[in-house]
Amino acid sequence: MDKLFNKLKSLDAYPKINEDFHSRTFSGGVITLVSTIMMLLLFFSEFRLYLYSGTETTLVVDTSRGGTLHINFDVTFPAIACSLLSVDAIDISGEQHLDIKHNIVKKRIDSHENVIEVRQDGMGAPKMENPLQKHGGRLEHNEKYCGSCYGSEQSDDECCNSCEEVREAYRKKGWGVSNVDLIDQCKREGYIQKIKDEDGEGCNIHGSLEVNKVAGNFHFTPGKSFHQSTFLFQDLLGFSMESHNISHKINQLSFGAYFPGVSNPLDGVQWVQATETGVYQYFIKVVPTIYTDIRGHKIESNQFSFTEHFKSSQFGNLRQTPPGVHFFYDLSPVKVTFTEGKISFLHFLTNVCAVIGGVFAVAGIIDSFVYHGQKTYRKKMEIGKLR
Repeated sequence: MDKLFNKLKSLDAYPKINEDFHSRTFSGGVITLVSTIMMLLLFFSEFRLYLYSGTETTLVVDTSRGGTLHINFDVTFPAIACSLLSVDAIDISGEQHLDIKHNIVKKRIDSHENVIEVRQDGMGAPKMENPLQKHGGRLEHNEKYCGSCYGSEQSDDECCNSCEEVREAYRKKGWGVSNVDLIDQCKREGYIQKIKDEDGEGCNIHGSLEVNKVAGNFHFTPGKSFHQSTFLFQDLLGFSMESHNISHKINQLSFGAYFPGVSNPLDGVQWVQATETGVYQYFIKVVPTIYTDIRGHKIESNQFSFTEHFKSSQFGNLRQTPPGVHFFYDLSPVKVTFTEGKISFLHFLTNVCAVIGGVFAVAGIIDSFVYHGQKTYRKKMEIGKLR
């Protein structure tokens, strides 16, 4: 057993020096204190890196097909009343969503952007399950009936029981409502008076759209959109197109869900119409993005960049491009992936050992240099070479 212990002792890479031969110096104490502080600072730096994760970014070709694109928006129009403002979405596949009301909330605001009323957009009064008869004359306010669609009905038993339903039926036919005073439903509801009552007001409109994952556009325009032949028209109920001020402020616009670090460059962007009306256009390049957090949870979203352009009514034909704010978006063929991760515990231990060993070794070299320098200096002083 003694032989085994002796063999193990012979393998000791750290031979011990008798304490009688130790020589402690003031400079050595200072270097030890400084090196200890350095070790602690570097240790806490490595520990912080170990606790907090980093993000790795890679670019890949987006080979995904199909799916939908989720658009969130919050836009304020200080000079367009909520009764006139509508949202449309069109994509290159030919799919159209005109006068979208689902998941849309409008807030009537005054000139100081104080909220007057909040309302969920709807499709008008519900249809009656059992239609009674068509009425063409003036009716009592509470009388129930199957209202006429004034020639725009798709079938004989179709009813239009509100002004909004008449306008919707006209839009499906590609017609525009030229005189609402001739429509009994609009007269009973006081539709024109409601619009006049909102004169001078603005509108904050926010909500979300679910569109095909292809290039397209969505836009905010005064009036109800309808198609006739290949052209897009606006039913403005007799109001002039040139009278609409399309000044706006984009409070928030995003494509997809939020993820850490995302930046939406259109948030807070504001434009004020100076003189003539026209079409304000934003051209957006959407970049598909996948964010994977430290737990492996994936968030599929998008980033985007944009350019902007204003087309005055003096250029082009406003019958084809009614005044409004248009957002044209296109998808990038490149996908960005963010992967959140952290260093392993073994990597952390390796870095700590490297920090402590490296500082200790460098401090030993400095201490040896200072000690031998002082020793040489004292010897020269003793023999008088420095006099």
